[in-house]
Amino acid sequence: MTDREFQPDYRHVLDAAHNRRPARLPIYEHYIEAAVAEKVLGLSFAPLLQAKRPADVDEFFRQYARFFKEMTYDTVSFEVCITRALPETGAIMGGRPGPIQSRRDFAAFPWDDIPRRYWEIATPQFDGLARQMPPGMLAVGGAGNGVFEIAEDLVGYEYLCLMLADDPQLVGELFVRIGDVMVTIWQELLRRYGRWFALCRFGDDLGFKTSTLLAPATIVQHVLPQHRRIVDCVHAAGGTFLLHCCGNIFDIMDAEIALGIDAKHSNEDAIAPFERWIAL
Repeated sequence: MTDREFQPDYRHVLDAAHNRRPARLPIYEHYIEAAVAEKVLGLSFAPLLQAKRPADVDEFFRQYARFFKEMTYDTVSFEVCITRALPETGAIMGGRPGPIQSRRDFAAFPWDDIPRRYWEIATPQFDGLARQMPPGMLAVGGAGNGVFEIAEDLVGYEYLCLMLADDPQLVGELFVRIGDVMVTIWQELLRRYGRWFALCRFGDDLGFKTSTLLAPATIVQHVLPQHRRIVDCVHAAGGTFLLHCCGNIFDIMDAEIALGIDAKHSNEDAIAPFERWIAL
């Protein structure tokens, strides 16, 4: 595809996020694996994202952004997940407990070191993304994972449910501490890279096909106040916030909207027809 055939313009996505009719309908994807882009483009470049040389990282983003442009996207979807910076990660996938199972674990956890660990991973990647952004395009993403997903990784979903019964005060303190880390990371991200993002986004999957993963009242009490902190950070920096949240979250949708989110992604037909999602 030549530049004459498609000229990307991130403003179409921005218009859609603000419920304004864009000049043309933009397409959006939460994330596309580099392995998929490799198959479409017919070349190998995914390993370059983890390379030490900036030139190699730049080549990754040159090809990755080219994929989005050639597929007629107006934005490049990219995030670096906060869970990657945790000393022990993987409990979010289920089947085992995370590193925090008690108040002693919570007190001993290296909270203050997480932002440093995060930026060691994220800085070369966001730098490469910024250097290789095609004209007319901006990114959608940022610091991936919401507060609930990080709690799942630190505790484990099943073990978090048990903790809610055994020590609800600890759960409350856990969510606030996760929010503190997220605010620290997001404020720095917005300072360094905010101008390269059309939409700032994290994903926090709070539901499944039939209901939320925690009681709605628990989510409203513990999760949404931390969402609000990040939304406020993004808005204070002049940005637009997109919440990605899978699952049936109708019981908390009004409360989520009241936080000031600009847009919400993932409206699954298996849960409800599209008309019900947009009627809220």
